[in-house]
Amino acid sequence: MRKSFLFLWGCMALVCLMGACGTSVKNEEWKLVWMEDFEQKDCFDDSVWTKIPRGGSDWNNYMSSFDSCYAMRDGNLVLRGIKNYTQLNDTAPYLTGGVYTKGKKFFTGGRVEVRARLQAAKGAWPAIWMLPESAEWPKGGEIDIMERLNHDTIAYQTTHSYYTHVLGIKDNPPHGGIHKINPEEYNIYSVDIYPDSLVFAVNHDYTYTYPRVDTDKEGQFPFYQPYYLLIDMQLGGSWVGAVDPEELPVEMWVDWVKYYEKR
Repeated sequence: MRKSFLFLWGCMALVCLMGACGTSVKNEEWKLVWMEDFEQKDCFDDSVWTKIPRGGSDWNNYMSSFDSCYAMRDGNLVLRGIKNYTQLNDTAPYLTGGVYTKGKKFFTGGRVEVRARLQAAKGAWPAIWMLPESAEWPKGGEIDIMERLNHDTIAYQTTHSYYTHVLGIKDNPPHGGIHKINPEEYNIYSVDIYPDSLVFAVNHDYTYTYPRVDTDKEGQFPFYQPYYLLIDMQLGGSWVGAVDPEELPVEMWVDWVKYYEKR
């Protein structure tokens, strides 16, 4: 059974690499239904976006609403990671900016695309990802559209769920992929969300597919439900490693977000 599954999986990957699973927006099967272009001059649209609050995890333990972590510049939302010089009532050594659509804008199925430019620094961990609106982690799943570490020239695209995180089944099917990026330029990161698969891409080039598989194990594919989007400039943590304060500030420029549905 495992050999048959691996053969089938290899065939699927080959077909995708030949273009059948490509995510080019030129495909007329997709219709743009919502776009955020961040053309506002003063601040982002707070009917859609909220600043991410501080939390106790690696990814949000430096999150701050401090104005210096946010800017609107040249049609971009700029999220910054900085040293904490001025917030004397905040003991965090670093402050980071991040926004999400939680409680305001949801995505069920379809294609989510984000065009962004990522500055590099030791300990920098910018991310574009999705979480379920009405389910606890990890049972509700997590879709990582883009994560970059330090000065890497690749982006990570990953799925997490009860199946991968609690049961530890990460290679049946493989739950992540990587793709080269243009490290000093804008890149487009995307995921197509279907009832039976997630298809990831960078600059419309296919990265990998995470399929729903026939299994008696719990929580393998929880992803076809309302999700919200998170975009954040993270610093430090067990995965990315220590921060070099001499390489700060570091910025993440977000040009636009687009959401497509099948025609």
